[in-house]
Amino acid sequence: MFSKSRINEPGPKQVEADKPKAPELPATKPAMDFGTSASKAKPNASVLSSDLTVVGNLKTTGDIQVEGTVEGDIRAHLLTVGETATIRGEIVADDIVVNGRVIGRVRGLKVRLTSTARVEGDIIHKTIAIESGAHFEGSVQRQDDPLNGVKAIAGPKAE
Repeated sequence: MFSKSRINEPGPKQVEADKPKAPELPATKPAMDFGTSASKAKPNASVLSSDLTVVGNLKTTGDIQVEGTVEGDIRAHLLTVGETATIRGEIVADDIVVNGRVIGRVRGLKVRLTSTARVEGDIIHKTIAIESGAHFEGSVQRQDDPLNGVKAIAGPKAE
C-alpha cells in the first residue's frame, strides 16, 4: 500500500514546483478587490482652509469641511463647520456638524451643534443634538423633510 519510493518520488516535487503558478489567483483577487473598493470608494471631503474666504454659493453632492469664511449659501451631503469657520448664509445638508459660527438658516436631516458652536438663525431639522455650551439664537423647527420643506410648502399653495 505505502512505499517510501512514492513519498520520495520527484513527481510530487515537480507538482510543488508547478504550484508557484498559483499566485496568479491572488494577483487577480486584488484586482477584484480594487474594483469593488473603487465602486464603493467615496471621494474625500473638500476642505476650505482657515485662511480662505469664499464669497458666493457652494453646491456639491459630496462632503465639505469649512475652516475659513464663506459669505453665501452652502448645499452639501455632509457639512462640517470647523471651530475657526464663519458662514454667513443658509446651509442645507443631509448631515450638519457645527463647531464654529453660522449666521443664517440651517436646514438638515441631522443637525449637531457642538459645545463650541455659535448659531444665529433658525434651524429646521429632522433630528437635532445641541451640546452643553453651544450658543444658539433663533428658532428650532422639526420637519420630516427639512431639505425640501420650504419648497414643498410653496409648491402645493401655487397649484
